[in-house]
Amino acid sequence: MSSDKAQKLWTVNMIAFILLAVLFLTGLVNWLLLPRGYQAAGALLSLRHFLHDIHAWAGVLFIISMLVHWSLHWSYIQSNLKRYKRQ
Repeated sequence: MSSDKAQKLWTVNMIAFILLAVLFLTGLVNWLLLPRGYQAAGALLSLRHFLHDIHAWAGVLFIISMLVHWSLHWSYIQSNLKRYKRQ
């Protein structure tokens, strides 16, 4: 594997990990800490909506990072599919 490709993979993996951590934290805070429904008012309600938007956009960016990750590993994926297809 070339040094350039290894650097790209490391960068994509770090971005994906950070996005996954954002997804985890925003989902957990919205699920466990912030009040739902009629209990939420004022600043807590706007924080809940803000975190929901961050969660949604982080999800979209995470999917894109996974598509880039898979495209960088495409030759490895193809070789393993060919090997399992022969068996």
